[in-house]
Amino acid sequence: MILELDEVTVTFTSGPPFARRVLRAMRDVSLQVAAGETLGLVGESGSGKTTTSRVALGLRRPDSGTVRFDGRPFPRRRRRLAGRMQAVLQHPDWSLNPRMRVGQSVAEPLHVLGGASRAGAAEKVRRMLEEVGLEPELARRYPHELSGGQRQRVSIARALITRPGFIVFDEAVSALDVSVQAQILNLIKDLQDEFGFGALFISHDLGAVRYVADRIAVMRAGEVVETAATETFYTGPSHAYSKQLLEAL
Repeated sequence: MILELDEVTVTFTSGPPFARRVLRAMRDVSLQVAAGETLGLVGESGSGKTTTSRVALGLRRPDSGTVRFDGRPFPRRRRRLAGRMQAVLQHPDWSLNPRMRVGQSVAEPLHVLGGASRAGAAEKVRRMLEEVGLEPELARRYPHELSGGQRQRVSIARALITRPGFIVFDEAVSALDVSVQAQILNLIKDLQDEFGFGALFISHDLGAVRYVADRIAVMRAGEVVETAATETFYTGPSHAYSKQLLEAL
């Protein structure tokens, strides 16, 4: 398994000491993602999906439970996994600096890792832009000069430039037009076949999840209430909440 969460709990507290409020964003959550597999994570807003993604990426330490990456406990210093896990977010503008040219943004993770020459990084950027279906000449443009679909392709290229073993796609197609969504979903599947990364695909769009995911996990109020193979989930969900989600679809 490339990623394993074992009985992970995350609690947030708010308010003054005399009226402290406690929210369990994750309650004994256990999930696994294999190399080359996509796990779809669905549930209503506030169900704990975003917190789960932050824990999976090492951006939030759990209060209890364990997180393993590639079979080993998550290191105390996240930097030791730099480049081995990445994220593609809902809005590509969140990961692209508007003052940096596209080529610079895609190459930035390489420079953070160090050891890449300018010429070597430029060649990797050229190849990666081609991998995501973009002309290498677009490296000289700024993000605002590209369409939304092109910017999301750039975000994917930026995430893949270090050849990560695990990627979180957090509502990665929800801000795109329907026709562009299909192109990006096909691109994700093709790239996964080529590079073999494991993926956590978070979305409110159950149609998109069905198309791209191998298995589906359903979250409600911080708990995973059901995990099933994709077709099993869509043809015969076992939990009442899962049935409600599909009826809404």
